Amino acid sequence: MNAEQTRLKDTAWKKWGPYVSDRQWGTVREDYSANGDAWNYITHDMSRSKAYRWSEEGIAGICDNEQYLCFAIALWNKKDPILKERYFGLSNPEGNHGEDVKELYYYLDNTPTHSYMKMLYKYPQQEYPYALLLDENKRRTRNDPEFELLDTGIFDQDKYFDVFTEYAKNSPTDVLIKITVHNRSDEDAALNVLPTVWFRNTWDWKNDDDRPCLADNSHGTIDIYHKGLGQFWLKAEGEPELLFCDNETNTKRLYNSDNGKPFYKDGINDHLIHGANTVNPQKKGTKAAANYDLTIPAKQSITLRLRLTQDARAAFDDFDSIFKLRRDEADEFYNALQQHSSESDHGMIQRQAFAGMLWSKQFYHYDIHKWLNGDPAKPKPPVERLNGRNNKWQHLNTRDIISMPDKWEYPWFASWDLAFHCLPLANLDMAFAKRQLLLLTRDWYMHPNGQLPAYEWDFGDANPPVLAMVTWTLYKQDKEANGGKGDTMFLERIFHKLMLNFTWWVNRKDAQGNNIFEGGFLGLDNIGVFDRNAQLPNGQQLEQADGTSWMAMYSLNLLRIAAELTSNNVAYADIASKFFEHFIYIVGAMSDLGQNNEGLWDEEDGFFYDQLRSPDNSTQKMKIRSIVGLIPLFATEILDDRDITDSPVFKDRMRWFTDNRPDLASLVSRWNEKNSEGKHLLSLLRGYRMKMLLRYMLDENEFLSEYGIRSVSKYHLNNPYSVVVDGHEFSVKYTPGESDNGLFGGNSNWRGPIWMPINYLIIDSLHRFYQYYGDDYKIECPTHSGNFMNLKEVADNLYYRLLKLFLRDQNGKRAVFGNYDKLQNDPNFKDYILFHEYFDGDNGRGAGASHQTGWTGLIANCLL
Repeated sequence: MNAEQTRLKDTAWKKWGPYVSDRQWGTVREDYSANGDAWNYITHDMSRSKAYRWSEEGIAGICDNEQYLCFAIALWNKKDPILKERYFGLSNPEGNHGEDVKELYYYLDNTPTHSYMKMLYKYPQQEYPYALLLDENKRRTRNDPEFELLDTGIFDQDKYFDVFTEYAKNSPTDVLIKITVHNRSDEDAALNVLPTVWFRNTWDWKNDDDRPCLADNSHGTIDIYHKGLGQFWLKAEGEPELLFCDNETNTKRLYNSDNGKPFYKDGINDHLIHGANTVNPQKKGTKAAANYDLTIPAKQSITLRLRLTQDARAAFDDFDSIFKLRRDEADEFYNALQQHSSESDHGMIQRQAFAGMLWSKQFYHYDIHKWLNGDPAKPKPPVERLNGRNNKWQHLNTRDIISMPDKWEYPWFASWDLAFHCLPLANLDMAFAKRQLLLLTRDWYMHPNGQLPAYEWDFGDANPPVLAMVTWTLYKQDKEANGGKGDTMFLERIFHKLMLNFTWWVNRKDAQGNNIFEGGFLGLDNIGVFDRNAQLPNGQQLEQADGTSWMAMYSLNLLRIAAELTSNNVAYADIASKFFEHFIYIVGAMSDLGQNNEGLWDEEDGFFYDQLRSPDNSTQKMKIRSIVGLIPLFATEILDDRDITDSPVFKDRMRWFTDNRPDLASLVSRWNEKNSEGKHLLSLLRGYRMKMLLRYMLDENEFLSEYGIRSVSKYHLNNPYSVVVDGHEFSVKYTPGESDNGLFGGNSNWRGPIWMPINYLIIDSLHRFYQYYGDDYKIECPTHSGNFMNLKEVADNLYYRLLKLFLRDQNGKRAVFGNYDKLQNDPNFKDYILFHEYFDGDNGRGAGASHQTGWTGLIANCLL
């Protein structure tokens, strides 16, 4: 074991980490309005003056795992109207494609214990174009591209600073901080760098007089005391000026009301920018900064060194040697992980992907009962909130370190995102990945009715049920790594909760009781012709190919887990049998079985579609060729022969279906025929239907892009699908990049782009099919090419297409960067990767949230 792997055995090393959000303003947690208008209750302009209730934000921020104390950097280029203490971006109503951060920053390195971390922020030397970004994006329509920071020209003459922030831990409570500022311009440039430390405000909400304290301890040292943390010191080399204020709301500025407090959260900002008397002359408070007033020579750099420590004697004599040791150990850790790769570009991309996964951890605090009913020391929230957002989730009480989709755009967990995050995280820190999965099923997360929380904007929404699939994947990986000994305690704990969740789906999302599921938008937002969460007119129901396929997959996942647990407890054989039966009935319901020919398979097209069911039981198929119709591929599982023969109850039930319901049994692919290696295939698709779906999927005029599988077929570019519902016409066309409609308000688009998690599941399913069919089963890839591949070769081909999003092509270009010459060619840009939410279906350009390493971090697994 290397040094980092050894540290992983000691949880104390994770006490401090990158757990500070990139954005707290505009979140549901901080919204105490009557109408639930989170984006306007606290805006970016208000954020510097408003003390948050639940969590904190910052640039390159770290904190302890209870977020009592935070550290981040602030900057001022002598021209901006405000300190750069947080990343700027547009709210959902401000952007022509919804919310969007308008900054350039990159997560470059991180280890699982956060013993070494590095990130980069690019800060313009000219006045930051806040108004231009707001005004130009407001002027543009949804048919126009987003107006980005690079589009302003502010980086064209290289008049900017590269600000690298690095952390290295000497011990769990001794954190070394290095800030290196490069002046990339041809002229000397002035800059204030303000490493800032502050306490999360935990006192105002309960009239707590026992406040923590920061105080000047002379010689550039800030004395830090918090009863929950004990004594710390922040030591700043060079004895910079120390400035103090309080993490309190500036009620004068925000509400024209004087609350009698002399120093506010924005005190350092106002003192530095305006010369105001807003810092505490007694040099104490709950927020403080070390002010380095620098002039950085042209093309040169300056390095600042600080130390956040519980060791009063700690100094800077061993600083550089500790940093070198931790960097070397980080290299050792990743070199072991990448030992089979000789491609430097592959390794760099993967390491940045893993870094983004680890930097995206966040302290997430949200007690919905308190949020709805208010705090003792504050006015009662508006009564309308009690019937508003998340009012049925008053049991939910979170105070945990959670992996986030994107700490600026999505600074809250989403259950299906989080499940995907655990797949790459398991390669770094299996224990953390398993805890994340278990967390979602704990009593204070999971609803008493069995539903898993979806996401902050509506915990009662339904995300695709992928938790069981990821649970089984992690269990297998962990079992293999431990010489065949599986963590059955983990598997059993989560299995029981997943059975409750499965029952919730059956009871709540199958309105007709016919094993065809509605689900809602299921995380795919605007993939349909209309809002799939909406109540349809005249009592119609939208029966979903994806919702039903997810449930078929869920049945197989739980069957597989039950079969594994049967080896230790034969009682689980009954449960395996139950989920096999449920899978069989779902397959029958989807497959046009019965007199009314009302399943979701369309024999004429050879594709699965959603369908509208009217109160008179008539149905109308929504003939959009989208990934909704490819998700049946995911309902595929491999069983070893012993899983069946060693379980008489399960074996007898399978035989019963063969003898008594051959109509159903014949729909399930090869489940009673073992291959030469003793494997059985349970799949929603028999060979013909699988081939039909793959024919569409691998057609470059349909789903297959040079960079992966599109979410909607390119066929719909020239052939939009339209339907009339209750006198209103709705349509869908292929839209390869950003969304051209406001169906869900944000910038997500499922009507054409390439999404990493769906591609990952397609590839994973192809591997399972290959396990059964082997080398001899081949399919044309691409369709119409005359080139035939086995299913593993098809999966590898898709892997390669996904990698082309990030790898340099023969011209040295990366598809993810699009047409930005600066990103493609500048040596200070071209090797810093952004892991976007999704990618243009035609050219691979990154779109949507720009730091969604969360599930796009799955590319790290592809590179493995």
